[in-house]
Amino acid sequence: MNVEIEIYDLIIIGSGPAGLTAAIYSCRAGLKTLVLAGIQWGGQLMLTSNVENFPGFPEGILGPKFMENVRKQAESYGATILNNDATSVDFKCKPFKVNVKDKSYKTKSVIIATGASTKWLGLSSEQRLIGRGVSACATCDAPFFKSKKVIVVGGGDSALDEALFLAKFASDIKILHRRGELRASKVIQDRAFKESKINFVWNSIVTEVLGENKIEGVRVKNLKTEEESILTCDGLFVAIGHNPNTDIFKGHIDLDDSNYIITDDFTKTNVEGVFAAGDVRDRRYKQAVFAAGVGCKAAIDVQKYIEEKKI
Repeated sequence: MNVEIEIYDLIIIGSGPAGLTAAIYSCRAGLKTLVLAGIQWGGQLMLTSNVENFPGFPEGILGPKFMENVRKQAESYGATILNNDATSVDFKCKPFKVNVKDKSYKTKSVIIATGASTKWLGLSSEQRLIGRGVSACATCDAPFFKSKKVIVVGGGDSALDEALFLAKFASDIKILHRRGELRASKVIQDRAFKESKINFVWNSIVTEVLGENKIEGVRVKNLKTEEESILTCDGLFVAIGHNPNTDIFKGHIDLDDSNYIITDDFTKTNVEGVFAAGDVRDRRYKQAVFAAGVGCKAAIDVQKYIEEKKI
């Protein structure tokens, strides 16, 4: 039997830069705010070794430390933060219900900021070296690989974008693709083929990431010949896509064909009183500073919604 507790002005589901920034703004606006941060709270930055492109940190800051600071700031303004995962929602009745196992939390409004998860290769050796040469964000980490050799896995626009950005820093980039042709748009393919630092390894997959405390290379298998070889490298960038974390919202709000949340030009979803911010609605940018900005927008939209509806 569900145990119901007090009604919040706002429940934020998710605790990356978007969710916690929204909490800062909503609490400063006087809204009683609950953040369901999740068991693995903090978003993608918890997997990032050093953040050097967020304004205000000229010497950079460790990703987990950055998120700890943002969380403390949200808590200092009165946000209640629970390290629990939302398990289901009910947006058909008002106040809305957000469920966490056997508890049901009621709220006047919701901001969904559950983010998007990187599609990894699924190798234990890969997971062990994330932040030690294995990355999923060239924009974040490319400067660490100046004059070094890197490998990019993927064949779509994202992979080629990563490779082209890395070409500004790395000395040698190999794009490793499981097929014999790219899925990327022709324009970006042409740019990649013209870049002298970029070479391609076709019909191949990574079977193992090599190295103890940092990456030293990858074991590669050719899918046509079944032959295996070792490619040395200083960095591995996985660019095979993202999965928005929207499973519990299917059937409750509108999603696009890739399961990202659809919003208007602001942060409103198709359900009045439910808003979305961050990577869960962002198919393009995937940057902490952008997510934080949209988290701010969502909190302001919630404030205006509650004021205008006189809830």
